[in-house]
Amino acid sequence: MALTGSSLLLGSGAIASELTPEKKLQAASLAATCANCHGTNGQGVEGSAVTGLANLSVEYIKTNMIWFKTGQRPATVMHQLAKGYTDEQIDIIANYLGKKD
Repeated sequence: MALTGSSLLLGSGAIASELTPEKKLQAASLAATCANCHGTNGQGVEGSAVTGLANLSVEYIKTNMIWFKTGQRPATVMHQLAKGYTDEQIDIIANYLGKKD
């Protein structure tokens, strides 16, 4: 499934240091919603069965979030949470937390 909106806030390959302070804050705020399960900055939680996000590619995170959102990937909680994000917000989260090459 293709993501809509090719010129999203962070865009492909953008890194947090290139963002305005307001956009950095928005990205950090959205990513913070993932911390309870996926750890601060996506680093994972020791002893948890939930995957850390920091070592996953941006594309992997985006694709799976869309699959959770559309019901293509079953989950216990993520399918409900993902529905609350726009495609733009998913892009922001993935670019903020995903593995930087």
